[in-house]
Amino acid sequence: MTQTLDGGCVCDTVRYRLTRAPMITHCCHCSWCQRETGSAFVINALIESSAVELLGAPPEVILTPSHSGKGQMVARCPDCQVAVWSHYPTAGEAAAFIRAGTLDDRTAISPDVHIFTASKLAWVQIADNKPAFAEFYPDPATIWRPEARTRWEELLAART
Repeated sequence: MTQTLDGGCVCDTVRYRLTRAPMITHCCHCSWCQRETGSAFVINALIESSAVELLGAPPEVILTPSHSGKGQMVARCPDCQVAVWSHYPTAGEAAAFIRAGTLDDRTAISPDVHIFTASKLAWVQIADNKPAFAEFYPDPATIWRPEARTRWEELLAART
């Protein structure tokens, strides 16, 4: 990604800009994501929150349950309630999992990896030749680009 990417909710109250490329993009097929989104899967682009520039009203952040039991913070538009990103306990609010479907150009980002395919709906066919794992991938070093892995490690180190 050489340019910025803009996105937002359906009613355009919450607007944001990604000022750098995501570290990795997951296509998650877990049953929790299916239920939360009301869809077959969700595409989350992981990026430093410092690289998400708010262009409109701030989202409302709501703690929701998660399979891990630790919950996740979901950033939703206070008006239309569309989820625009999430924060997970590993990195907290330092990292945002952008809901790629909220990007203005939804073709700008595609998944790097498919995860939790054991709960993938039977009619979903994965045909993009990207790595796919029944659960979460066992070793990020085999999936992440080295530069992205360095960014992630720096983000986590800054939290301590």
